[in-house]
Amino acid sequence: MIRVVLSFLFFLFFLPIVFSQDFTLSGKVVDALTNTPLEASTIYAESVRDSSLITYTISNQKGEFRLEGNTPLKEVKLFFTYNGYKSIEMDVELQESLDLGKVKLEEQAEELDEVHLVGHRIPIAIKKDTLEFNADSFKTRPDATVEDVLKKLPGVEVDSDGKIMVNGKEVDRVLVNGQVFFSNDPKVATKSLPKDIISKIQIVDSKTKREEFTGDDAEGENKTINLTIKKDKNKGYMGRASAGYGTDDRYQLSGLLNYFNDTQRVSFIGGANNINNSGFSYDEIYDMVGNSGARGSNLLNNFGNGITTSSNLGASYANAKKGKYKVDGNYFFAYSDSYNDQKTNRENILPDSRYFTENVSNFTGATNSNRGTVNLEFDIDPTLRVSVQPNLSANWSNSNNSNNTISKNEDGDLINSNERVSISDGHQRNFSNRVSLMKKLDTIGTILSFTFSNNNSENKSTSNLSSIREIYGDNASVEILDQLSEVDNRRDSYDLEASFRQPLSNKLFLNLGYQFSHDRRGDNREVMDYDDTTGGYNLFNEALSSDFNFTNQQQTPSIGIQSQGEKLNFRVSANYVFTDLTNTDYLRNSNFSNSYENLTFSSNINYSLGKNKRLSFRYNSRLNIPNVNQLQPVPNVNNPLNIVIGNPNLLPGINHNIRFNFNNYNWRERSGVYLYSGLNIQNDRVSAVTTTDEDFLRTTRFTNVNGNYNGYGGFGYSKQIKKDSVYTLRFNIRPSFSIDQRVSFTNGTELKGKSFSVFPYVSTTYNYKELLEIEPGYGISFNNTKYNLDRLDDIRYTSQNASLRVTSYWPKNLIWGNDLRYSYNGNVGPGFNKDALFWNMSLGLQVLKEKGTVKILAYDLLDQNINTRRTTGEDFIQDYQGTMLKRYFMASFSYKFDQFGGSKQRGRGRRF
Repeated sequence: MIRVVLSFLFFLFFLPIVFSQDFTLSGKVVDALTNTPLEASTIYAESVRDSSLITYTISNQKGEFRLEGNTPLKEVKLFFTYNGYKSIEMDVELQESLDLGKVKLEEQAEELDEVHLVGHRIPIAIKKDTLEFNADSFKTRPDATVEDVLKKLPGVEVDSDGKIMVNGKEVDRVLVNGQVFFSNDPKVATKSLPKDIISKIQIVDSKTKREEFTGDDAEGENKTINLTIKKDKNKGYMGRASAGYGTDDRYQLSGLLNYFNDTQRVSFIGGANNINNSGFSYDEIYDMVGNSGARGSNLLNNFGNGITTSSNLGASYANAKKGKYKVDGNYFFAYSDSYNDQKTNRENILPDSRYFTENVSNFTGATNSNRGTVNLEFDIDPTLRVSVQPNLSANWSNSNNSNNTISKNEDGDLINSNERVSISDGHQRNFSNRVSLMKKLDTIGTILSFTFSNNNSENKSTSNLSSIREIYGDNASVEILDQLSEVDNRRDSYDLEASFRQPLSNKLFLNLGYQFSHDRRGDNREVMDYDDTTGGYNLFNEALSSDFNFTNQQQTPSIGIQSQGEKLNFRVSANYVFTDLTNTDYLRNSNFSNSYENLTFSSNINYSLGKNKRLSFRYNSRLNIPNVNQLQPVPNVNNPLNIVIGNPNLLPGINHNIRFNFNNYNWRERSGVYLYSGLNIQNDRVSAVTTTDEDFLRTTRFTNVNGNYNGYGGFGYSKQIKKDSVYTLRFNIRPSFSIDQRVSFTNGTELKGKSFSVFPYVSTTYNYKELLEIEPGYGISFNNTKYNLDRLDDIRYTSQNASLRVTSYWPKNLIWGNDLRYSYNGNVGPGFNKDALFWNMSLGLQVLKEKGTVKILAYDLLDQNINTRRTTGEDFIQDYQGTMLKRYFMASFSYKFDQFGGSKQRGRGRRF
């Protein structure tokens, strides 16, 4: 029997290879007139019969190329392309090795948009600041989403949560035809849009609006993906809908409708579920899988923990006219209610002892919100651009939170306890706007810009607090609180920025700037104690009440030098920050004011070593202004176990941040490597100084402390091996490390903790003819923390994470998905689960000409899901465990409908 199975597997995987032949085509691509090598030329081979892509490569710095492949074909069409040059095509009879010599490309006199794409689909084009892929050149299953094709692109990684990385840099925006698709969350577009309506996938460095206008290179470290819609798909509509119901009354409903009309797009989205899902994913394998905690996108409004029942409805509009205007906007309504039962065990470290705090809490809450965002951009003329970005939101929330806290000494004796129940109703409103005006004063790079922004918010709430605090032992006492609180907090901040850029030479510029900011916060809290004699909340509690205004006003002139060279780009600037803080306490008739003057610097240096290699170095220093709670010298006794008193003599903390990056992707070899490291040094960090008495009641004050820092580093290596259309193998190696030191003071003694962690991680993806995809991954973390006090033991522990995702698309129209994740944390305390195997499984059948999918899903099949984690601070170690989704089974049906160019899209069978 085993022999039969092995023989079948051999036949299945290797038979297509037997009838294929390996071939290698080599040569050199040069300029026809100057014989200059053309680095990053695209060379690709297509089938003569059906124009399907066989393989491609990229020329190196010397213009040399080596095109390798495996195909049963005897003859192929060979294409040579380079941006700004006329393409060449030729028919080539394949040989095991063939040297084509010099291939000369003629410069194109006038390069029109898309002129080099007529009749051909170049798989990859490398331009100055844009990497462009042709979506149709990368084979996927016919019903694939954008996320599926992104996984096929060299240098692009997509993890199980939908996070996208391009050669080590995170993608923070995905645009459709250059405009926002519902929100800045990339997953909204990548998980909902089908691949077959996408023409090009363009990857660029994320730019600010000013950088887009000036044409400067991006200073940020993130990437933006722009999806362009095919011309024949850019008129019509596309929709998706799904519904599911399961055990424990679990359900999910979701729908998406897009209407395209050239540059105009109208979209609607809606969903409802109780499985912690944001509701916009239409992946036909794993889309009904919820999260262990409420980790929604910014479309999902919730409290962020436990299990959430949510519903949302949104609309989005976008339109643009090149050189005239760009308009997009969206509106969302969202409702959610959450519950979370959690427990925490905390070890509190003192210079000569330690004590332990146990907390059990129960939380329920509901919230609904309305949010609207608009982005208006107008080009008054080629030299003047005006943009306006208003944002308005209104939220209503209510919650009920009860917790029981007890503290024990090292011998396990009970020292104190606190029982609290808080019931709150709140209303929050926020309006923000940003208006920018940018003007080019000449053609050599003189630019003047003004930006005005505001943020106005209001937070009102009513809450009832019942609390019983008990102290045991010789100083036994009981304190009972029954209070009603009315809170009315406001914040109004305004910023005005002006900048001027003057060319000093062809590539060197002088930057002058000025920024004025005014931030005013009003805090009004009225606390009333319950009066037994009158039976109402009539006793004003001055100790817990507050009525003050806190103002932070800053003026920042700046000067800098900027260079935009072919290989070397840099920007260096100095900022002198004048800060004035004032606080007026109307309740206690007191006030204080502080003024600071600080010099900060920033620099950004990028050096290109070629089309594929890039070095970058960044340094910036940033002020951390103490907040009002850290400054105000009035005791805050909201938590009877920890009284907080501010220090008005605090200085601003200064963070010195240094970052280094190196990126290199070899498109010819489909392999890449990136290295990164960083160091953050915190001078005058505002740190807590705690004093704990014999009853373990804490008093927290604040002071400026030096000696805090954290560093990190690592590298990534990826390699893609493609064997014609038979299989694709990709593997990634990503080891990393972190180191940090935290300094605090407790009971008059300095406590210093140094931590060092190493985290090796490897993963691979194997895809066989779009029939089978296997994605294993494994990571292990070694952690070590040392304290400066001899009586404190070092903390050493290991944690592990392993994952395996197996997806089968065979037999036809049947989709079987398995997602397994194993986690182990060797350092959580007793009573907390250390490891778990989390297994989700789905089985789907495509029906109705592949327009519909019927699916059965098993979530947490082994019923082992846990929500456990450990955190450490300056003077504590804490274990946490909260509510999580448990095992359920769900049946669902999803349907997709499309109509473009006046005709409905017909279901397409797979070609194997």
